[in-house]
Amino acid sequence: MSRTHRRILLCVWIFCITSLVVGVEDIQREDECADLNTTTWMEYRQQRVKLRVQYLLLTRRNMDCAEMFDQESLTETQLRPSYFNISRPTKVIIHGYRALGSKPSWVKQLTRALLGAQDVNVLVVDWVYGASFAYNLVVENYKEVAVQISVLINQLQKHGCKLESFHFIGVSLGAHVAGFVGTLFDGKIGRITGLDPAGPMFKGADTFDRLDPSDALFVDAIHTDSDYFGISIPVGHVDFFLNGGKDQTGCARSRFASILVYFPVYGYVICDHMRALHVYMSALNSSCPLVGIPCFSYEDFLQGRCLDCDVFKGTCPTIGLSENSGIAISSVHKEQKLFLLTTSSAPFCSHHILLQMEVSPLDKSAEVEVTLTTESLGTEQRLRLQKDTTVYRTVLSHPVALCEIDTITLKNTGARFYRQGDIHVKSVCLSEFPSLRREQPLCVNNIGISRGAPWSHDFVQVCDTF
Repeated sequence: MSRTHRRILLCVWIFCITSLVVGVEDIQREDECADLNTTTWMEYRQQRVKLRVQYLLLTRRNMDCAEMFDQESLTETQLRPSYFNISRPTKVIIHGYRALGSKPSWVKQLTRALLGAQDVNVLVVDWVYGASFAYNLVVENYKEVAVQISVLINQLQKHGCKLESFHFIGVSLGAHVAGFVGTLFDGKIGRITGLDPAGPMFKGADTFDRLDPSDALFVDAIHTDSDYFGISIPVGHVDFFLNGGKDQTGCARSRFASILVYFPVYGYVICDHMRALHVYMSALNSSCPLVGIPCFSYEDFLQGRCLDCDVFKGTCPTIGLSENSGIAISSVHKEQKLFLLTTSSAPFCSHHILLQMEVSPLDKSAEVEVTLTTESLGTEQRLRLQKDTTVYRTVLSHPVALCEIDTITLKNTGARFYRQGDIHVKSVCLSEFPSLRREQPLCVNNIGISRGAPWSHDFVQVCDTF
């Protein structure tokens, strides 16, 4: 046999063996897909809460099959190389309190949204064993979880990962876990995003014990349940308070006994608390921007006193993965409150429309119902008119842009106990904000509305497609 033939046979043999090994490895990976833990009350009672932290790795190469990840995953002696890519950024997901010991069902959805938006490593921190049942004991565990995470981050640093390449995404109590990791690294972590950071046992905590702006180079947070299970104070460089941060559109207005504030058994099933997570995932998947407007309070925002983002040099922060929420870090003021209105379902994007109405002086208080419609969509707002006030400003939430609104309707709804006379509206104007183009508002002047006789006006306009 010639030397050439021997080389060909050797190459074929190597190719076959390699293909066989790769095929077996792929099968093994499918059979060995990692998953988050679950625990039961009996296990909890028997084990006395043994804190076990494990890590799941997902990338675009293994989106449907999580890989167990630990400190040894990047060693050269490992038989099967990890999917972890040192040259790519890393997103670290940290769940929060698990009332019944179940694994968080939203992890796969959030992971897919992150990987769909960016080519990154996604590390999921699984600490279900230490996060379940007695909330007060769970809070005692969160710093130890952060310490264990910091050990892993230290190992990844030794393999070439840079602290600024890590982005922690903490849900509820997980936000404070991420914050303490940031504290352990002197705030040099790249970014921390808190999704309705937990409030019970943290509202009065020192900044050392909770998420705060010093924990990372950039910290952003979304607040949706700040009157119950979420925290009511700003905790980041920018804090988005959706619909004021308390009651979310489309969520039932149920209220629990005050004891549940400290033992939130329903912390992961109530609608308001989970809305931050769903809005964040929607922002990753959607093309419509979720923009926050800086303002001192929600009341000031609703009264149209905050219409621009001049404090950020004209650029409004957005929810999602844009660097520093889309604003220059030099213009960020610590703990800046941002407000925005949302719809009740994905993609949650709402257009902010300022309604300004001037009326002639009234003899009695009255009420006017304002409706904006476009095809089958409509937004209704009731304005209570006082005798000593003639100019009114309020912010409306509408699913479509102002340029798509077809009709405005005003209805004199009067009062319950007396007959309301005619109302003379000197002008009613609509404008959308924030607006880079500074368009002129849409105005209609000199309107008379009688009780039981609605007035309406059709707009003829075309949206600017440029």
